[in-house]
This record gives sequence, structure tokens and C-alpha cells, in this order.
Amino acid sequence: MKKLILSAAIVLGSLTTMSAQDQAPAEDKNTVPTEQAAPATEQATPAEATVAEEVNEYTEIKTEEVPAAVTEALKKAFPDAVLNKAAVNDKKEYQLQVKVGDKEGLLYADETGKWIEK
Repeated sequence: MKKLILSAAIVLGSLTTMSAQDQAPAEDKNTVPTEQAAPATEQATPAEATVAEEVNEYTEIKTEEVPAAVTEALKKAFPDAVLNKAAVNDKKEYQLQVKVGDKEGLLYADETGKWIEK
């Protein structure tokens, strides 16, 4: 009896799989894989490209190279913060990787120590 139920389950499962394949779009049924049929690489949308540029546009610098105005603003806003890494972009905006207690995060400031929201 167990074998009969197991056999029925296998047959029904295989029929379901075949049915799903039959419902695939007609253009996919008889397509022969070629170089032209290979999926195209994804191109970033303008919004995604902007985000990627923002991430990659910063150049890492030594923490000692951060302007005094930025370090003073950091000490004033977050007295217990530890500056782990710093980076700068072409606009003289600084990306600061800081740790406060057990939390880590990124802060952004311009060269005058004014905070930037990103």
C-alpha cells in the first residue's frame, strides 16, 4: 500500500513538472542556446549608477589627514566616537567610519565640519 501511494505521488509530481514546462512562453520552448540567446548583462539604472559612483568616488586617506574642523565637529557631536577610517572625494567631502560604543557607522562632512546627510 505504501508503494502504491509513493508511486502515485511520484507520478503526480512529474506531471506537475511537465505541466509547468508546457506553460512556459512559446519563445522559450524551441530556442537553441547560442551566444545571442545568452542573457544580457544587467545595466545599472541612472539611480543605481549614482549610488555606485557615490560609493566609489571616495579615496581613503589617513585619519591624521582629516581637517581639524571635521575632527572638532566629530568630537563635539560624538564625544566618545573613535575614528577608524576616513576618505575624501573631489568635492572635499569627507566620509568617516566611526565607532561609538559597540555601534559602527558612516558619517559625512564637508571640509568646514558641516554634516552632510547621505
